[in-house]
Order: sequence, then C-alpha cells, then structure tokens
Amino acid sequence: MTKQKKNKPAAKLAWWQLSLLGVACTIGTGFFLGSGIGMTMGGGSVIFMFVLAAFGTYMVYDVLAKMTQADPQQGSFQTYAKKAFGRSAGFANGWVYWSSELLIMGSQLTALSLFSRFWLPAIPMWVFACLYAFLGLGVILAGNQAFERTERVFALIKISAILMFLIISGAAVFGFISGSNHQPHFPMTKEAFLPSGQLGSWSSFIYAYYAFGGIEILGLMATRLKRPEEAQKAGNVMLLVLTALYIASLILALTLLPLGAVQDKESPFQAALSAYRLPFVPHVFNAILIIAGFSTMVASLFAVTTILVTMAQDQDAPSIFAKRTKGIRQMPLPAIGFTTGGIALAVLMALLLPEKLYAYVSTAASIMLLLNWLFILLSSGRLLQLTRWGKLKRYIGMLLILTAITGTLFHSTSRPGFWVSLLFIVIIGLVTFGMSFKWRNQSPRH
Repeated sequence: MTKQKKNKPAAKLAWWQLSLLGVACTIGTGFFLGSGIGMTMGGGSVIFMFVLAAFGTYMVYDVLAKMTQADPQQGSFQTYAKKAFGRSAGFANGWVYWSSELLIMGSQLTALSLFSRFWLPAIPMWVFACLYAFLGLGVILAGNQAFERTERVFALIKISAILMFLIISGAAVFGFISGSNHQPHFPMTKEAFLPSGQLGSWSSFIYAYYAFGGIEILGLMATRLKRPEEAQKAGNVMLLVLTALYIASLILALTLLPLGAVQDKESPFQAALSAYRLPFVPHVFNAILIIAGFSTMVASLFAVTTILVTMAQDQDAPSIFAKRTKGIRQMPLPAIGFTTGGIALAVLMALLLPEKLYAYVSTAASIMLLLNWLFILLSSGRLLQLTRWGKLKRYIGMLLILTAITGTLFHSTSRPGFWVSLLFIVIIGLVTFGMSFKWRNQSPRH
C-alpha cells in the first residue's frame, strides 16, 4: 500500500482548476499596487492601456496554448524557443525569464513589506521581506499538490476581494455610502484623462501589461491537464474574467479617488475605500492585498524553480540544479537553494532602496517578462502552421509588446527600470555569446 502511494502520479487538473491557478498566479501587487503607478502617469487613459494589454496578453497565450497542445513540454516556452531558434535562444530565454521572475519576487516582497507596515509602521521593510520569503519557501517545499491547493484558495480570496471592492465602491458612487469629501466622477477633462500627455499614457502601458504577468506560468502547468486541448479554454476564460474585473475596478477607483491622491506606495483601491471611513474595510482589504502579493510571489518561486530544473536537465544550467530528493515529493533542493540566494539579494535591495525600489524593479521585471512573451510569439512563427489571421495577430502582439517596452523611456519613473533590465539583458547576452563558442567546440553526441 505504501509503495503504491509512493509511486502515485500527481493528480491531473481540470480546465477550471488551471483557470483558478492562472488567476492566483496573475492577480497580485502588479494590479493592486502597480496600477497606481500607471494611474499617476496615464490618468484615465490607463483604462485604454489595460484593454490593449489584455488583447496583447490573449495573443501571447493563444499561441502558447497551441504549442502546448501540439507538443507538451515541461520547460514550455523555454523549450519552444530552443526548438525554434537553437540552443542559444533557449539558453538566453530561460535565463531572461529566471531573472525577470527574480525581479518580480523582489517587487512582490517590497510591496508586501509596504502593505504590512500599514499595521506595524515601526518595523523595517527587510524584516517583513525575510518573513514572507521564508513562508513562500515553505509552501514550495510542501510539494506541488500543496502549492496548487494553496493557490486555488488564494485565487478565490483575490476574486472575492475585487468583488468586495466593486460592491462597496459601487454603493459609494450611487450614494448609498457617504463620508468622502470628493464628489465621485470619472476624470473626463484632458488634464485628468492625460495628466502627462500622450507620452505619459504611453509610459503607463508597461504597468497595464504587468498586471497580466503570470499568464506564461499556465504554460508550465498545462502539461498537468487531464485534456491538454483544454489549455486554450482555461486561459481564455481566465483572461476574460480578469479583464472584466480589472476594467470595472479601475473605472470605479478613478471615479472615487481624485487623481492627485493616487500614490505609488499605496494601493489606489485601498485609498479609494479609506476615504469613506469604513472602520473594517481598510484592514480587510490590506490583508487581502498581502495574500494577493504572497500568492504571486510563491507562483514566481514555483516558475523559476521549474525553469531552472528544465535548463539543468538540458545542460543549459549546472547539472546540480536537476537533482531531486528521494521520496514522494522529490524536491529540487539545489535549484530552490539557488533561487533562495536570489531572494536574499532582493531582500537586501529592499533594505537599501526602500523608497524607489518598487517602481524601478517592477518596470525592469515587466520589460524582461515582455521580452519572454516576445520570444513566445517569435517561436510560434516557426513551430506552428498559422492562418493568415493568426499571423496578423502574432505581428500585432509583437508590436504591442515593443510599444510597451519603448514607452518606459519617456517617463522619469519608468526610465531607470529600463536601464536595469538592459543591464540584465547585456549580461545574459554576453554569457550566451561565450557559451555558444563552447557548444560549437563540443563534439556532437549523435
């Protein structure tokens, strides 16, 4: 009996379970906190940027799901890049993704620390960052099934949080709740709709995309589906629900909150509700913000560990990272340990640069994540037989991604993040170039 249990394969997922996991991996501080940065840059026009980002995200997931259905791979997009463009592309893609997720974890830890100081302002940010990092590692070490169960519960909590915000803010807009000095109205003047002009709106595009970051993790999990052909359905339903919730929440937040009251260190949704002096709401919402950030941080930890193990198996990372413990869970402890070192660096950054870190790291992480999405679109051109409409969608998707990345150069808040991401890309590019000589000189195996 024990032997059977030991060799029992991991349970397969239904499409709706994958959708819930996608929600858990996506809704996080990128939306709850990062959207505030987008609002300060783009004002009311950020709504339009979110619609464009949702469309762009759909086009990326559409081809990723098709590649997954045609050829399920543990390494997902990293393996597809390798198949489409060779070993150098797979190597660079894997390490760009690993670095982007590491930066995302750094931004999540910073945001979690900011939210926690709502209750305990005297405690330094790095203490909270350490605490959440250890808790995240605990969830991963508990095994895949524990991770999936936890994330599904978190997904329901996060959807409930957005619905709670919609109900309360809707009641405030229609006059059922009073107390704010600001008369609710959507910003329709040019100064409120485009506070920093068209360049500001362009620069806010990256933060709209950042709110959808995590869709690629569905590709890593899609191999667990009972019916792989339902990967597309799972992602489409998830994206439709997310887009509807995001747009409705943003419209209400911009209606309830004067644009000048939006700050990068506070969630605009929390700020909008706190103006109505409802005693319990700020505390409940703050707890939900912490759950949301923690959930996406754990999802990033899962993703980087999976990618690192896959690259080690393909000899694109040191082989030690492919080693797993014996027993039921078979944990890749060396890979987790290496990622933990990266998290420690993120905690150190939270200690040294607490004021500006979130905006800089979020921008850099977003750019590198979008480069990974660009790789997905490029790979699909070689690995899939696309229709004329499919090819057009692919080109539109690439154009939207490049538009979002270049927009970061035109605002003082996002520009430093562009240079941070460029530094990472140059380092990875140089390492890839050096490794290509080594691979060229190696004798072929077959």
